[in-house]
Amino acid sequence: MRRVGTVTRVAQRLAVARPDAGDEPPSLGASVVDENLRTVGRVVDVFGPVARPYVAVSPGAGVAAADLLGRKLYAR
Repeated sequence: MRRVGTVTRVAQRLAVARPDAGDEPPSLGASVVDENLRTVGRVVDVFGPVARPYVAVSPGAGVAAADLLGRKLYAR
């Protein structure tokens, strides 16, 4: 598993995570899980500065983006 980052905000029904410095962002379409290994969504975009980009996660069914604020996410 690869660390996606911590969700810092919600925009247009997407959870926006910020990886730690030096972490490589996951690939588009990667499945995203929380710290309990529960699937919460998929990576739909990687944007921002090349050195430390943001990762947009589209929440899965039954998951609200607002519920992910402040949580650490991981890619499978």
